[in-house]
Amino acid sequence: MNNRKQPLKQPLQAVLFDLDGTLVDTASEFVVVVQALRAEHDLPPMDEQRIRASVSNGARALTQLALDIEETAPEFESKRLRLLDLYSEVLGTSAAPYPGIPELILALAERDVPWGISTNKPRAYTMPLLEALAMEPAAGSVVCPDDVRERKPHPESLYLACRQLGRSPAGTIYVGDHRRDIEAGRRAGMHTIAALYGYIEADDDPDCWGADAAVSCSTELHNLIIQF
Repeated sequence: MNNRKQPLKQPLQAVLFDLDGTLVDTASEFVVVVQALRAEHDLPPMDEQRIRASVSNGARALTQLALDIEETAPEFESKRLRLLDLYSEVLGTSAAPYPGIPELILALAERDVPWGISTNKPRAYTMPLLEALAMEPAAGSVVCPDDVRERKPHPESLYLACRQLGRSPAGTIYVGDHRRDIEAGRRAGMHTIAALYGYIEADDDPDCWGADAAVSCSTELHNLIIQF
């Protein structure tokens, strides 16, 4: 996929980000959590890259990965809740915005372009993370699955974010590191950017996502977005 620039349908009005793997690098915390859960079950440490690649798939996928367990197993839910308990203990301790993100947010503020977050991460974990990071200026909209009926790839959360920001989807860019992010953005009529630096599994092919543009490094986002 080329780092190409496609025109927006309208002048740039807002920028929305996925959270884990796009705006913030949280993988180090999940590596700790998965390894701890495995240790509790007398399993050896797992390759960290396998864990990183699965972070965007959420707690269910990480539980499956950690313990090689199916969601249909009777004990699955208790194991998932244990993983979330472990995550709560380390939430915000080592996560950080990707390089260039703070500078991009400041540049958007200088242009009076608001930014927001649309994530499948539950609010109970999203808000403490954002409070720990204290990013400035703060997001004008934070939409979690608790706030909508349909999760991404449904575009409901993106529509809600635009309403909260008072901006049009056609003038909004959505940046994400997963196929469902790009699908949600496309269905909402937004300009989409694939964050290839995020948590992408080895068997996935971002070239098939249909994004309007892609960046291999988070620092490239600034130059790409500021052009609009």
